Amino acid sequence: MDIQEALIAFDALSQETRLRVFRLLVEQGPEGAPAGTLSEALNIPHNTLSFHLSHMSNAHLVTSRRQSRSIIYSANFEFFTNLIQFMVEDCCRREFASIRHDKKKQCNIIELAQCCPPKGKEKAS
Repeated sequence: MDIQEALIAFDALSQETRLRVFRLLVEQGPEGAPAGTLSEALNIPHNTLSFHLSHMSNAHLVTSRRQSRSIIYSANFEFFTNLIQFMVEDCCRREFASIRHDKKKQCNIIELAQCCPPKGKEKAS
C-alpha cells in the first residue's frame, strides 16, 4: 500500500455516515448485507447511502456482489488489514506493533506493546 491509497481510505472514513456504514459492514462480517438492510439499520435514505457506498468502493473499503436482485456490500477486510499494516509499519517499530495471522482462529491479530508511556511517566522495568 502506498501513502496515496491510505489517504484516500482515511479521507473516506473521515465522514460520519461512511464511518457508520463501514462499522456496520464490519459487524456483518464477510457475508455483508444488502443496501436496503444498511439503509434501514442506519436510517439513511437509499440515494444518500448509494452515494456513500460508491465513495467507499472507490476507496477500496467495500466490495459488492450481485445476489439475485440485490447488491450485497461487504467490508473489504483484506484492504483494511493492509491499511492497518501500513500504519503499523510506518508509525512504530515492529517490536512494538505487528499484525499476525492466527491459523487456528482464521483471523488477523493486531499486537500493540505499550511502547510509549504518557509524558511524565516512566516505563516500569
